[in-house]
Amino acid sequence: MLPKILDALAWASRACGFETVSSFPARHPYARTHWNPAYFDIASDLKPDAIERSICDSISNTPSVFAYIVNPTPGMQRALMAVIETRMRRSCGNPVDLVAMLINAYQSPYTQEAIPGLRGAIGRGVHDDLATRSRDILAFLGGMHSAFDVIEAEA
Repeated sequence: MLPKILDALAWASRACGFETVSSFPARHPYARTHWNPAYFDIASDLKPDAIERSICDSISNTPSVFAYIVNPTPGMQRALMAVIETRMRRSCGNPVDLVAMLINAYQSPYTQEAIPGLRGAIGRGVHDDLATRSRDILAFLGGMHSAFDVIEAEA
């Protein structure tokens, strides 16, 4: 009887949003995307679109949290790329650390490309040092400036 009561309490806790989630639901297109719940306080009752928006907002505010995401969605990657582009435009520091996080995200074959050709651009410099790879990726992203101007509309 006690296990049934505990299961019911666990279900009620998730349904009310008292727990945090660390991935999208099982049959979601980005079900392989996981994040460290210590860095993202995502209530369990949020819909997948709201979850992604919340994580993208976190990346925009604190880009270093991108390192705690496995297989980031294209939207999450674009949020990081927007921060990279802002740093470059304002000349407020070298975004090599942010580019390194993007490169690390593409170590997984399950990470979907945010920009066509990005995986190939990252793969071409696999034998180069981090500074060279970062410059190459920044050059690639600079040539794809229009990709940062994508407006995502809700369905």
